[in-house]
Amino acid sequence: MAKVANTFVTTDAKGNREELSDVVNRITPEDTPIYSLIGSSTSKTIHPEWETEELAAPGANAQAEGDEYSFDAITPAVRVGNYTQIMNKRWIASNSQNAMDNAGDAEKGLKKQKLKKGIELRKDVEYAIVSNSASVGGETRVSGSLASWYETNVDRGVGGANGGFDQATGLTVAATDGAQRAFTKTMLDSVMQQAYQSGANVKSVVVSPYVKSVFVTFMSDANVASFRYAAHSGKENAIVATADVYEGPFGKVMIMPNRVMSDTATSRNVHLIDPEMASFKWFRRIKEDRNIAKTGDAQKKVLIGEGTLCVKNEAGLGVCADVFGLTATS
Repeated sequence: MAKVANTFVTTDAKGNREELSDVVNRITPEDTPIYSLIGSSTSKTIHPEWETEELAAPGANAQAEGDEYSFDAITPAVRVGNYTQIMNKRWIASNSQNAMDNAGDAEKGLKKQKLKKGIELRKDVEYAIVSNSASVGGETRVSGSLASWYETNVDRGVGGANGGFDQATGLTVAATDGAQRAFTKTMLDSVMQQAYQSGANVKSVVVSPYVKSVFVTFMSDANVASFRYAAHSGKENAIVATADVYEGPFGKVMIMPNRVMSDTATSRNVHLIDPEMASFKWFRRIKEDRNIAKTGDAQKKVLIGEGTLCVKNEAGLGVCADVFGLTATS
């Protein structure tokens, strides 16, 4: 039945307050797996450098009695480095907006915005670690990412090529993408074996969310022991179809999904991490820049930090590169 003519209804009103939740949920997760794993340290310059070296391969060592010594040449350590990358988050709000009674207080609170921007900035650090970025010097510096360091323990698709540290330029080189393929147990075992033989103690394997779902299918491999799970003590029945730890021929590793690895460039790599072999060096830890000139009827805020990825020895890490990281075909 139609309404009476000229009935004033809510769709005509202009001043009704919308019913919004006063609790604003952050849909962007705060986890940064690799940054959290490797920890942080301090850099005193914008171009920290360090040395890497390796032991001689073992071999037969039987000497004659009374033999006169001869001396082996000393192999000098290799000097490598990375450049610090400046990252910031900026926002500005009018003083009128800051004084408003805002539903949910999401846009109003400068402290809340500072927290939100801090989380975003930390996730940008994680992205700098997992992207495929060569290091760059100069005024607009770029920190060479993990993918630009891998040379020793790798499994790549057809056409793929290592990047690595270039002694001539003092810069890392981005890896060349190869043909993508499905992530497999064989692939993981291969790189874990390479890492083991190189002396690495891989503790974690960091993957895109889709690749974590592929890892779970390894349970159906004929060479994997039957899955066991403690009986559920509650009343609810549960279907268990997950696994977080892989104990293979060359050690036990935790498989960790990384939400930051959610685009084509970052999701194609499976990172094998020995936390002792990397860290993130901060030249300027994230903080608020309080020296911004006040102009106009508004408040300006900036969070800024500067740091770089330190790969102490790339032979202590590994990568299964060029995997389908978003879907079964991408």
